[in-house]
Amino acid sequence: MKELYREVIQINQMDDDSNKEERATLFFRKLNAMTLPLQFNWAKEIFEDLHVKETPDKTALIWNDIHTLETRTYSYGQVLERANKLINFLAGKGIGHTNNMYMMTPLLPEIWFASLACIKAGIVSVPTATTMTSRELEYRFETYRPDVVMADEASADLIDRAAQETGIAPRVKLVLGKREGWISFDEIQNQSTEAAAADTASDEILFCFFTSGTTGLPKRVGHTAVSYPLGHLSTTVMIGVKPDDIHHNLSAPGWAKWAWSSFFVPFNVGATATGFRFSVLDGEQYLDALSRNHVTTFCGPPTAWRMFVNMNLESFDLSTLRQSISVGEPLNSEVITRWKKYTGTEIRDFYGQTESTAMIGNPPWMTGKMRSGSFGKPSFMYDVALADDEGNEIIEPDQVGHIVVKLDNWRPIGLFSEYIGNPEKMSSVFVDNFYYTGDRASFDGDGYWWFVGRADDVIKSSDYRIGPFEVESALLEHSAVAEAAVVGAPDPNRYQLVKAYVILNSTYEGNRELALELFKHTMNILAKFKIPRIIEFVAEVPKTISGKIRRIELREMSLQNTEIDATEESKEYCYWDFPELSLKNKK
Repeated sequence: MKELYREVIQINQMDDDSNKEERATLFFRKLNAMTLPLQFNWAKEIFEDLHVKETPDKTALIWNDIHTLETRTYSYGQVLERANKLINFLAGKGIGHTNNMYMMTPLLPEIWFASLACIKAGIVSVPTATTMTSRELEYRFETYRPDVVMADEASADLIDRAAQETGIAPRVKLVLGKREGWISFDEIQNQSTEAAAADTASDEILFCFFTSGTTGLPKRVGHTAVSYPLGHLSTTVMIGVKPDDIHHNLSAPGWAKWAWSSFFVPFNVGATATGFRFSVLDGEQYLDALSRNHVTTFCGPPTAWRMFVNMNLESFDLSTLRQSISVGEPLNSEVITRWKKYTGTEIRDFYGQTESTAMIGNPPWMTGKMRSGSFGKPSFMYDVALADDEGNEIIEPDQVGHIVVKLDNWRPIGLFSEYIGNPEKMSSVFVDNFYYTGDRASFDGDGYWWFVGRADDVIKSSDYRIGPFEVESALLEHSAVAEAAVVGAPDPNRYQLVKAYVILNSTYEGNRELALELFKHTMNILAKFKIPRIIEFVAEVPKTISGKIRRIELREMSLQNTEIDATEESKEYCYWDFPELSLKNKK
């Protein structure tokens, strides 16, 4: 297995040209056809026997607190030693292979140590966001009983309350700090720096991610000892990190994206990972940290990119940056253009899910060839296609369909194993040799893919289907708009109307004149049936911690506001109240 990782390192060190694309194609073709070993332990075979063995003193992790400027640095050898100490400590408490460990901490170095320890010891890791409410945590405990919990002091209080409410008591409670009834993480320091690795089967569940629940209750996504460590070779190639890179990913450790880009991508190739702790995202402090740490590859969510491009980018030295990557929801072209103007790097968009690794995107060899608004082309690891509502594969370009992964030729290594304990959900997404992602898109005649939205997010107005992203992109082309979220609002005549929640840049005020200007602006860009019928100016929109808009909440808000009274004082404006638009003044 080590040779596969060595080959990816070689691919990523090639020039970003057609030769690199061809080499990557051949690599994944070989990988997709391989018979995998029955057992695989990435922590032992790749992190330890490849990177630690060959470069033990190389910097693996640079951690900063962007508010206090505290910095900690760890080599590959030191990260392994701390993981081994934790393994030995837990073994002394009777915890090991097949047990689970909830990790509910802010971005601290211990999350890297614990993640590595879980993989090596065969402990199922359960990343848990610090933004959880007590009820959300109770749901998780009731769904998947915790054996071990690791938390900071603030989260420990929440865990104790959830445990009391459910009557479910973890066997070991580790706290980063001190708390009565908990064991301080510092107590692992007396343990040996050598630890045995578990004989983990390639197909055993080793990662349990609760989805962010944008369209319902969170699901338990099970990934195996292979599907994430080996599957993320697709992400590693898509991002293009090299061994000498200093890589940064803006993501919280409670979600899958942290495992993607803060852990596996840099550690797959022996690069340096960075982590910046913050309480509230301050753009000035964050970009200063990127500069101060000489970050070369940077992956961030759409929310952050939109913040950064509205700052004075000339005041930061980002000269070491060579790759910029976005994931979460597709970025609008205006953001990409502005970032490139000041940094010289194009933001390369890509797409994946908690259930997968990178599936579609713009790899490094697409630089200079990307198309505005497109989220790229399928990864060679996945056989991606579109299906219509009847389950037939769409062959012709420029048709909107469901994004599916075909399973009849090969099953992608990076695809999740199962929704644990939820056979009904499994049967609804695995249908007729397709895995349905729940998202919709189209592709053009040259193979570029265009995101439309979640299948549940598609707006049905009269006989038309309208994707929210295209409307949001049009609004964002206006200088007043910092962010936009579009959903369907109920309407007795058309079933739904296109409603836009608009967040303005700080120098603009939401009023009738600006609403009129935005209506006219979208009419110049979009087909008439796609333009917003309702615009509401808001200070913020509900989002998951990974930056995805929670449109389910926005739809619920619109359901509660079906009777619209657009007055001069209102922040909500309807197109039929503007005679200037010459739309016959009716719905």
